[in-house]
This record gives sequence, C-alpha cells and structure tokens, in this order.
Amino acid sequence: MIDMNPEVDIFFSKAEKWQEELKKLRNIILDCQLKEGLKWNVPVYSFNKKNIVGINELKEYCSIAFFKGVLLKDELSILHKPGEFTQSGRWIRFKSVQEIVELEYVIKAYIQEAIEVEKAGLKVELKKTTEYSIPDEFQTKLDEISVLKTAFKALTPGRQRAYLFHFSQPKQSKTRETRIEKNIPQILAGKGLGD
Repeated sequence: MIDMNPEVDIFFSKAEKWQEELKKLRNIILDCQLKEGLKWNVPVYSFNKKNIVGINELKEYCSIAFFKGVLLKDELSILHKPGEFTQSGRWIRFKSVQEIVELEYVIKAYIQEAIEVEKAGLKVELKKTTEYSIPDEFQTKLDEISVLKTAFKALTPGRQRAYLFHFSQPKQSKTRETRIEKNIPQILAGKGLGD
C-alpha cells in the first residue's frame, strides 16, 4: 500500500457522515498503488501524474469517481453519470460499508482497467462547445448586445459551457431569462460562472 497523504487525512477527519465508507474506499484505492493527493478539495488518486479516481462525500451517499469512466467496459452497469452534462466521468455510489465490501474486487478491477486506459493514452472525445445548443433567451441577448456576444466568445470553452448549462437548466423561460440577466455582468467582465 502507498503512503497516505497528510492533506488527505484532514479531508477524512472532517467527513460528516460517511467516515467508515470513505476509509474503506481509500484503503481499496491505495491498495491499487495509486498516488494520493488533494485536488478541488477532494481526494484524488493518480498514476504517472494522470488522475484515475476521486472520492466524494455527498449528503445522500459517498462515491468513487472515475475520471475517464466512459472508457471503461462496465460489464456490471454500475457506473453512472454524475450529471446530465458529464461527458467523461462516471461514478459508483455507496450508502454502506457492506456495499463497498461486496464490490471490492470489482472496484479494484475497474481501477486497474482505468490505469490501463491511461497507459494506452486513450482520450475521451469531448463534445465541442459549438455543438451545444444556446437557449433562445440567451441567443436573443447575444443578438441584441454585440459586446455581450464578443465577451462570451472571448471566454474559455469551459466557461462558455458552464454558462450554457446554467442557462439551459430551468424549465421556465422566465427563470432562464432571470439567470441570463443576472450573469451578463460576469460575462462582460470576462469571468466564469463560479469566478
């Protein structure tokens, strides 16, 4: 087993609900000889400086997330998309140590497959920002306000996608319009959604 990272120890000591589950996932992952680190304030495990898996603690469950999970075979169909717009990552959710114990062999096999994906240099073909639809309400604003259109195009593709996802989520047009209006100053300032 590889040494535990003290920074990650702090994360686990602050875990609110899933202490035992997180500890079990950590031990399984470290047994696979991955390097432990803390990125985005969560434990991330890498092989040759490439992110393989991460551990997440959420209210309803904890999870192990595979950064290139979409490339794994997943013969048991246990990998799930964390969100509607997720392209590459997949995760397995857990609500008990028993669930983790029952899948320990499978988790290790998936981790080994994920390592092989990295060794082979496989890449996920990500959808380009231009392939996403722009909500009508936002397109209207872009057409009306040329500086907004210029500022939006100047954003990084990731920031553009974040705005498009954020603006597309509400079901009601009025809510989409409100979100757009609220974020116009951010876009004009060249900032992303969470900046």
